[in-house]
Amino acid sequence: MRSAPLTVAFLALALAAPGFGGDAGKRPRLDLRAYPRMAFSPVNVFATAELKGGADIEEFHCPGLVWDWGDGSRSLRESDCPPFEEGADLERRFTATHVYRGPGSYTVRVSLYRADRTLAVATAQVLVHGHTAGLDPGY
Repeated sequence: MRSAPLTVAFLALALAAPGFGGDAGKRPRLDLRAYPRMAFSPVNVFATAELKGGADIEEFHCPGLVWDWGDGSRSLRESDCPPFEEGADLERRFTATHVYRGPGSYTVRVSLYRADRTLAVATAQVLVHGHTAGLDPGY
């Protein structure tokens, strides 16, 4: 039976093709990183939210973002984007910065939304220490 290896090879190529199996039809997951995760105040924290895996589905095209910094302040990002086109790549990486002026343990939370619906949420921890007498933080 000589056609069996050819059939297996064809099936393997088909499964590896974009949009077939794997992440096709799956929702991306949201990951959040904050840097630095630990510092002395005042500190400027850089946050990166990234959609990982999943398919480039219309639901995640051009989302709005709410950054909740855990200190009572929020930042909003709304997008004015062209309509979704099938096969177009999603924007998958979003960044923001925030200054923490006082010590504390803060939970940074980012929410992706579209209309009035939350699509994904992720959190990260930031620990900010107060100044220590005699140390110059260099700001």
